[in-house]
Amino acid sequence: MAVRPEAGERPDAPTDADGPTPGSPVSGAVPGQREAVEARVDGGAEAPSAPVTSASPPDGPEQTSPPPAYPARPDAVRDAAPPHSAPPAAPEASAATTAVEATEAPAGATEATAVPDGSPAATADAAPVPAPVSAPPDEPVPAPASAPPDEPVPASVSAPPAEPAPVSGAPAGPVPAPPATAERDPSPPPGAPVSAVPAASVSAPPAAPNRALQGDPEQLLARYRWRLDPATLREVADDPDELRTIRRRLTEKLASAADNRARARLLSLRAVVSRVLNELDDALADARLALTYAEATGELRRIALAQARLAHVLRWRGEFTEADQLFALATSPELPDRLQAALHEHAGRSCYDQGRFMEACQHFERALDLRGAGDADLLARVRTALDAVAERVATEGFGPYPRSRDEVLERIQPPVPARDGALWGYADPEGELVIPARYADAQPFREGLAWVRRPDTDRWSLIALTGTTVIPPSFLAVRSFSDGLAWVVRDGSEGWSAIDPTGDVVIPPGFADVRPFRRGVAAVRREGWGAVDRSGRIVVPTRYHSLRTPLADGRYVDGFTDEGLAVAELAGRHGVVDHTGAVVVPPVHPALIVHPVAFLVGTAGGRWGALDRRGNPLIDPVHRSTEDVLDEIERLLADTNPVL
Repeated sequence: MAVRPEAGERPDAPTDADGPTPGSPVSGAVPGQREAVEARVDGGAEAPSAPVTSASPPDGPEQTSPPPAYPARPDAVRDAAPPHSAPPAAPEASAATTAVEATEAPAGATEATAVPDGSPAATADAAPVPAPVSAPPDEPVPAPASAPPDEPVPASVSAPPAEPAPVSGAPAGPVPAPPATAERDPSPPPGAPVSAVPAASVSAPPAAPNRALQGDPEQLLARYRWRLDPATLREVADDPDELRTIRRRLTEKLASAADNRARARLLSLRAVVSRVLNELDDALADARLALTYAEATGELRRIALAQARLAHVLRWRGEFTEADQLFALATSPELPDRLQAALHEHAGRSCYDQGRFMEACQHFERALDLRGAGDADLLARVRTALDAVAERVATEGFGPYPRSRDEVLERIQPPVPARDGALWGYADPEGELVIPARYADAQPFREGLAWVRRPDTDRWSLIALTGTTVIPPSFLAVRSFSDGLAWVVRDGSEGWSAIDPTGDVVIPPGFADVRPFRRGVAAVRREGWGAVDRSGRIVVPTRYHSLRTPLADGRYVDGFTDEGLAVAELAGRHGVVDHTGAVVVPPVHPALIVHPVAFLVGTAGGRWGALDRRGNPLIDPVHRSTEDVLDEIERLLADTNPVL
């Protein structure tokens, strides 16, 4: 009896990564450019659009060679895991939020210069398309007086603007934020997470003016040098008063935060400070509320940071089940390597606390695979962690075997297609048939449902995990369920339609080709390619020649990424559209690749550069390969460390 591999998987398509969705700003650029890069990539405050000017290659001017080919995909897809030094969330649209979670850039780092007219920096004449924003809460976010966030945030203890600027990707209604006051109201604010803990008043009086603490609190926190306890693998603060001052400054900055991005960042940073000060109730309240605001933005990177910071608080509280699940959900291959490495490092520390030493070592090794060669600080921390593991293993043993992602998330592993003779059934993880072999064809289970075809018919039926029939043989062609919907063809002349698990038609037929739903949107083709939402509304006009998205790690996504972005091709030129239909980058580039914090663009002359996440020039298109551009982006991010 042979176990059948996953059906319907394309060799060049990535497997869907479970986890959060959206946003990857470039935080922490070089002096004089850091705010510009972070604001433009993150969609925050307006900043000059000056790209990084790179010297042209020594062999002279650009040549008119054929358009650049997309880089060959590696044999093995690189799995991304959050680095401990991943770039922090970028500042928001408030003038006070221009600070980035970054330390001072190293001397000699490349500086941005203005782009002269006629410069090769802009490979497209189209004007940048501003990122859409959604309405922020009607009231300012509450500022837990004793819990500082992990990412610095401005906060004057005053009401937010009368008409706050909208925030991108917010839900139907803005996420309400409780008023920011010096002390927290004992009752939870409307719209705050159910689990939010009432804030306590500031536990320490304002520190005396300190010239060293006159900068932006987010930058001060990013530069703060933690000491790692070699036995507990927890951060230790040598100067608690300095941290309390930073937290107070974050609270002041939070009061003026007018959108969900800034509130998510500042609250989660304040949670970090409160955690290190061991004020865990305040830290938990801030971290949960920060995740609510982050989810309202719909931005993958921002959500991952908020999840990781909440997980870290839960780890310190000994609530390991939820902490491990949040670390697993935060990890996505679409995140920057820095952030992936950091997430694995912190997940490893959580396993260490539980005595899961083999699993901890797996996480530490994954962090080193992602960033160990180029991150001396990460290497030193992992060495400390491995020494601690070795010391405990000598007396306690290695502990339980490592868990799979599904086991961490407590997901039930569905049976898989298995062949018995000429027919197909389904086997459990031990290889035992749990659904008899009676089908001529069988697809894997998705969302608890699987399509099967009996030998006596050419039509597909739907079964549940128990093998019971949910929908009788009805369809000539089917696609697996995703986001609660499945594409089907009942009559070859009608085209594809979408049904729910009961068989009711949700989206009428009429599409020549379709892709699975992802984050509430699916690529579809009529005259050309476009996209529909789950109600069937056309959100991206069906005018493009393709919606196929190449990623910087060599993978391709048919349709939209977890961030809700897709590369749209029109007459051989490429741009970027988002899941709302907004054109982020006009389709004017011969080649375009989605990077976690930027867009790599190729010219007709075979040179590569980069745009920020608003479509503005970031790196001049003078590089011979995408690898050179990736190195340039790494240099821009070299001084950023995600404060988790």
